[in-house]
Amino acid sequence: MKKKKINEVYHIYIFRHGQTYYNKDGIFTGWKDIKLTPLGIKQAQKISKKLKNKQIDLAFQTKLSRSKDTLKQILKYHPECKKIITDNRMIERNYGKLNGLSHEEFIKKYSKKEYDRIHRGYNTAPPQGESFADVEKRVKPFIKDLIKLIKKQKINVAISAHGNSIRLFRKIIEDLSVEKTEKLVIPYDNYYGYKIKV
Repeated sequence: MKKKKINEVYHIYIFRHGQTYYNKDGIFTGWKDIKLTPLGIKQAQKISKKLKNKQIDLAFQTKLSRSKDTLKQILKYHPECKKIITDNRMIERNYGKLNGLSHEEFIKKYSKKEYDRIHRGYNTAPPQGESFADVEKRVKPFIKDLIKLIKKQKINVAISAHGNSIRLFRKIIEDLSVEKTEKLVIPYDNYYGYKIKV
């Protein structure tokens, strides 16, 4: 009688960076490199405690310091993680000409309706920026490569990412509708865990 093959399970732990000074002040951050606030550091430490007893073999970050500084807090408990990869396919959505502009200023100049359309609209890109659909185009191949890597190397992975890249990561991995994706709220102090069967 043939032995039934038992699938091995590996894990993805993905989390948003802690609060930055622009997040605190309600400013479109996008690709601007803005530091974590003291609260942001505490939020990163909160995630690190939640992930303390998990195994992390490999970690991903983006080029932005908020992603790197959050990851530093998480990896304090993970000497087994010997490699960090910088992959900007998981970088924040680029708000183009709106980077550095406050939400309040934008609403005054245009309207709350226009703010909602740009801030949460799936196909709406700010001037010279990206829509959610554009972000999804780069997150999708990242996920494909990630799953291939996990299956090949049999590893658990941590990803220090951004609100909007995680939004699209969840859409793809959880097979969410556009409507649900637009309404997602990504916390600063928690993580999402996914199982990959090998």
